Amino acid sequence: MLNSEILHSFDENRDEFKPYGLTCEIWTPNLMSKPDRHNEIELNYFPNGTITYLFQENKITIPPKRLSLFWGLIPHQIVHFEGNSPYFVCTIPFSHFLEWKLPATFVDKVTQGEILLEVSEEYSVYDEFLLNKWIGEIDDAQAADVIKLEMRARLQRLSMGILSSQQRNPFPAQSNENTHVEKIAMFIAQNYQSPISVSDIGREVGLHPDYANALFKNAFGCTCSDFIIEERISHAQRKLITTDKNISSIAFECGFNSISWFNASFKKMNGCTPREFRSVNSSPL
Repeated sequence: MLNSEILHSFDENRDEFKPYGLTCEIWTPNLMSKPDRHNEIELNYFPNGTITYLFQENKITIPPKRLSLFWGLIPHQIVHFEGNSPYFVCTIPFSHFLEWKLPATFVDKVTQGEILLEVSEEYSVYDEFLLNKWIGEIDDAQAADVIKLEMRARLQRLSMGILSSQQRNPFPAQSNENTHVEKIAMFIAQNYQSPISVSDIGREVGLHPDYANALFKNAFGCTCSDFIIEERISHAQRKLITTDKNISSIAFECGFNSISWFNASFKKMNGCTPREFRSVNSSPL
């Protein structure tokens, strides 16, 4: 049962990166003409039906009765759905997620752009109970701390199922480092189409560039420069799939200042040229 009469849907006029904050709502499925991006962890749960996201360059279908989780900073766009049944959407500020000290491998999977899915329907009844409770209490200031504890515990259990026998270590970064890492990720996401450098990033977050780069690599497993390239290539992938713009225009729109640099970076990341990628993935959404 869905414990709400208020149905939400994606606002096409919403500003990119506008925060949702800590929420738990009922949404109705709609095709999205553009991707959503926000710096929260997003939980989806479908009591019935399925939704297919274009998540970076991949189409991923989320089945019913299995909790899913992903980082909203990764562009995500609904391109197909089965059935019109409402579904649950929760958003958790990224800073909360990092502070919860969840297993390092689990956190790595999220920050590296994976959609994580509960391994079975075993917890479906429990999840529907929790989600309905959260919806009913999310606006109650006194209940907010309890909800965050329950969310943390549910993600801990989700990580246990996903990681199974893998070693579970706490996420190593301290809370002040988490704040810097979050600011770096947001700065890159908002400015990757411009010519930014590690020095620019360090200046933005008030750290020496080398230290900022070290903190970021410790959390994400790649340097700031590598992450900038990945952001640009991911944006290019979406444009190659969803538009008929020429490749040169796409390269410059995505922050590359030369076609040769774009082609080399794209092939290194994808194992094929932009033209080959478009040819393989150009079927209608």
